[in-house]
Amino acid sequence: MSESNIIFSTDPDFKKQKASSQKSVGTSSQNLRIHLDRRGGGKIVTIIRGYNGAHKQLLNLCSTLKKKFSIGGTVKDGTILLQGNIRDKLIKYLINEGYNAKPSGG
Repeated sequence: MSESNIIFSTDPDFKKQKASSQKSVGTSSQNLRIHLDRRGGGKIVTIIRGYNGAHKQLLNLCSTLKKKFSIGGTVKDGTILLQGNIRDKLIKYLINEGYNAKPSGG
């Protein structure tokens, strides 16, 4: 059952509203920008911006990328932060998965 915290609802259309509010966004509609940033201590971080979907989908994408490239990373303020300079490999991977991904910045 997907509604784990709901015990009883008087709304007869509750399940229909719940299903329509959690639309998944297709990969081809994403317009991702890949940035590089130098953090404290000279560490380079690859940043993915422009994801327009549910937060859970963003977390799943981050998890997939971390496993694919064997690196650390996190989701913060609607962006994905990945350790290291993997921009070129990341863009190729995202394009192969159907995302619209472009490099941004220097």
